[in-house]
Amino acid sequence: MQQYRTSKNIVLPVAGSIRRVLVVDDSRLQRRILTGSLKKWGFEVIEAESGEQAMAICATTLPDLVLSDWMMPGMNGLEFCRAFRDMPTEGYGYFILLTSKSEKNEIAQGLDAGADDFLTKPVNPHELRARISAGDRILEMQRELSNVNRAMSETLAQLQSVYNGIDRDLVQARKIQQSLVPELTGKFGASQVSLLLKPCGHIGGDLVGMFSPGLGTLGFYSIDVSGHGITSAMMTARLGGYLSSSHFDQNLAMQGVNYHYKLFPPEKVASLLNARLIADAGVEEYFTMAYAVVNLHNGQLQMVQAGHPHPLILRQDGTAEYIGDGGLPVGLLPNVPYQQFEAKLEIGDRLLLYSDGFTECRLENGEMLEPEGLLDLIGKCRSGQSGQEFLDDLFWNLTQVVSSEYGLEDDVSAALLEYGEA
Repeated sequence: MQQYRTSKNIVLPVAGSIRRVLVVDDSRLQRRILTGSLKKWGFEVIEAESGEQAMAICATTLPDLVLSDWMMPGMNGLEFCRAFRDMPTEGYGYFILLTSKSEKNEIAQGLDAGADDFLTKPVNPHELRARISAGDRILEMQRELSNVNRAMSETLAQLQSVYNGIDRDLVQARKIQQSLVPELTGKFGASQVSLLLKPCGHIGGDLVGMFSPGLGTLGFYSIDVSGHGITSAMMTARLGGYLSSSHFDQNLAMQGVNYHYKLFPPEKVASLLNARLIADAGVEEYFTMAYAVVNLHNGQLQMVQAGHPHPLILRQDGTAEYIGDGGLPVGLLPNVPYQQFEAKLEIGDRLLLYSDGFTECRLENGEMLEPEGLLDLIGKCRSGQSGQEFLDDLFWNLTQVVSSEYGLEDDVSAALLEYGEA
């Protein structure tokens, strides 16, 4: 409580937290003594001769400070203090019990009832003034804390509103991103391509897809954009347009003449995508990619690996082999020469393209799954599975070995070609 002194050396409150004081005592003389001192010090004073009357006053006018006698007929000071504390109010009133009691157990009763301080009767004016000053400091801190809490609550409410808006946008963005992969399974004669896309959040930076202009050829890919979140998801949307399965005239992997389309060689596709990203000013993202073109008549594969995990051929006889030489990611450096390589599929063979969300998954021991671990997961898949069923089982096996502390920290995606007789 800030104070100043008059010419008569009387201390008055100035803009303190305690301004309105309720004096409760069944003795009219005691009320007059207390009221006289309080009014001299500049306080607004309200009187009540009983606890019941005091409660009626508090219901309409909450005091900053209550000075209440302990021993009163009817509702005594202890009962009044409990009732006062039980009142539903945002403010806080400082409560001083006036008593002749000094035993520790009785003081404990008063504190338990909600009293903040005690004064022994008869009340000494100097001690009363000192106790009021102490209460004023406590109320000031309490009200400052309430203001801070109120401001924090308002800020949190605003942040929650912003978060809810972002969350709604992300849910919609997820739907848009899912539309980039409209079909998870595509049949091309006796062959089939199945896709898996599992973002680690609302949206992700992985993309898988397939397209065929006919003529017994098929292109399919697995892409992983650098980073996470909204920026990576926006890049996947862009790449989905560059490799569209429905608008061949916009697909950089196709060459069209008089509405007849054929697939470019994979190395040319990687170079075109790289030039397109490098030319876009302000785009700092890059991506890794495995892109394959398969001749459905003879099983001949042409592939390019641009910084992506090594493609995996699962032979019909149960053997498996990783292929590819690595290569630089797309969009990282200009004029990168991409080299394609070839492989041959036999009837019943499968080719798996996958993101590093599989091989770099963190296990319970802190190590990564690695390519050898991926082969172990494949070995755990139930025999006889194919297509989407196989990919779902593979992902489920991954969730069983992932670290319980960290969970899936990256998007997980895959594209599986099952080669059948043309």
